Amino acid sequence: MPNRVILALGALALALVWALDFGSIQPNRIVPGIGHGLLSAVGWTGAGLVTGVLVAAIGLSIAPLRRRYMLLLGLVGLSLAVMPLLLEVFAARHLPEGSPYARSSIGAGFWCLLFLLSLMLIEILGRLRTRRWLHFLLLVVIGGSWVALFQSDGLESLSLMREFNARPDRFEKALWTHLALAFGAVAIAGGIAFALALKMIRSPGWQQPILGAVSFLQTIPSLAVFGLLIAPLSALSSAFPVLQDLGIRGIGWAPALLALIAYSLLPMVRNTFVAITGVPAYVVDAGRGMGMTERQLFFQVKLPLALPVMVEGVRITTIQAIGLTAVAALIGAGGFGGFIFQGLGQAAMDLVLLGALPTIALALLADMLLTMLAASLKPTPVTT
Repeated sequence: MPNRVILALGALALALVWALDFGSIQPNRIVPGIGHGLLSAVGWTGAGLVTGVLVAAIGLSIAPLRRRYMLLLGLVGLSLAVMPLLLEVFAARHLPEGSPYARSSIGAGFWCLLFLLSLMLIEILGRLRTRRWLHFLLLVVIGGSWVALFQSDGLESLSLMREFNARPDRFEKALWTHLALAFGAVAIAGGIAFALALKMIRSPGWQQPILGAVSFLQTIPSLAVFGLLIAPLSALSSAFPVLQDLGIRGIGWAPALLALIAYSLLPMVRNTFVAITGVPAYVVDAGRGMGMTERQLFFQVKLPLALPVMVEGVRITTIQAIGLTAVAALIGAGGFGGFIFQGLGQAAMDLVLLGALPTIALALLADMLLTMLAASLKPTPVTT
């Protein structure tokens, strides 16, 4: 039976990669570049290889082959791993000599090809039903290939690489700040959410007030929360100078961390409460029948069975926190959002990408790792 998803994605990729600019050459950082289509960008050989890969993927999607998904996995995985080579060919063909400020930029055709090939890879992995660690290994191989190729001399003229090479120390600092804010907020919110969920379980009368409060926090726009925290934190830091020594002010990491914690509570409180209360009653009764105490029931029965759903709440919260941390740069919190807003102010889209792409990569990596963790915690069904 034909795979209509891969067929549609392959046909769309084939149309877009030929219709859109594959890349552009800019005389300097600000002046708009001259776009080049696929044939002009990489020549007949490169265009033929790209077209051949997509046509082969379309053909395999409808071919009645027994191991077609393994063939598709090799084809699409290899294509994703070597895609930066196309950018190197493009720069070598069109970058003018003797122009130190000239640079090459990635066009919409390349991004569309990358995106659609990635969707095809997800569809293939879903059909193969391979283990999660194989997905992670494949991601590491493709990511490692990209890192190695981008460190080569052939891509040093790429605008994105020039933006990175101009500020490597700032990028490293932004990375650690982004990680500290996002994962610090998730860790603190996780502890608070667990305590609130236990309070709701032990005292049912607290269920509506707690859920109402965390739901209300979720409805406030993120920029409004950042703004609302500036005045009270500024007043506190002025009244207690010791807080200023700790870096707690109206702007910076403190209001960003508080806002991220507030936004992280609802998914984790709700998932923790539902997970623990959703443990089947007959399992609990069986534990009591075996003489287990309530403490033993909680830690040896309820909590292990609830962990997969709880981790799912952590996954949702982590992805949300990684994205919101970029917005927190507006109040001086740092992170990758600083590159995004600086690039928007300077009309430098590659600087925007320098902040946006790592943020997306962190979210995808967190999603994959936490999905693997949740899957590994699910109890294995007993077969007779």
